[in-house]
Amino acid sequence: MHFRHVLQRSLFGIGGAQLNCLHRVGPVKRPLCAKSDEVRLAGEASKKYGSAAPTIFSKVIDKSIPADIIYEDEKCLAFRDISPQAPVHFLVIPKVPIPRISAAKDEDVEVLGHLLIVAKNVAKQEALNDGYRVVINDGKHGAQSVYHLHIHVLGGRQMSWPPG
Repeated sequence: MHFRHVLQRSLFGIGGAQLNCLHRVGPVKRPLCAKSDEVRLAGEASKKYGSAAPTIFSKVIDKSIPADIIYEDEKCLAFRDISPQAPVHFLVIPKVPIPRISAAKDEDVEVLGHLLIVAKNVAKQEALNDGYRVVINDGKHGAQSVYHLHIHVLGGRQMSWPPG
C-alpha cells in the first residue's frame, strides 16, 4: 500500500472498495521522447525564445537528475515538488522550455492548454476530489524561482486566501 493511500485512509476515512479504485495496479507505459526529439524541441525553443540557459527542469526532462515523475507524454511531464507546500504538490512543465508565462507566444496556445488539462487529469489521479489550487508564478514579483514555465498544483488541505 502506498503512503498516499495510508494517509487517505487515516485522514479521510477512505478504505475498502473506495481505496481499490484509487490504487494503481502497475506502471503506466507512456511514450517517451527520444534524445533526437529533445534536440529538436530545444532547437524550436531556441528559435522562439533565444538561447536561455538550461534549468533544473531541463535536467528533469532529460533524466540527468532524478525526479518522482507521475505523468509524461510528448509535450509535458508532471512530477512531485521536492519542497511540497501541501500534502499533494506537483508541477506540470512543458518539454519546450518556455521561460515564463509572460514570454509565451500566441502559437503556444496548444501546449498551454495541454498543460492545464494534464494538471486536471493528474489532480484526479491523485484523488484531489475536494479541489486544489493551480499556480503559475511569473517573474521577480511573482516569485518565479526557476525560469522554465511550470504549473504548481497543490491540494489535500484547505487553502487560504489571499495566497501571498
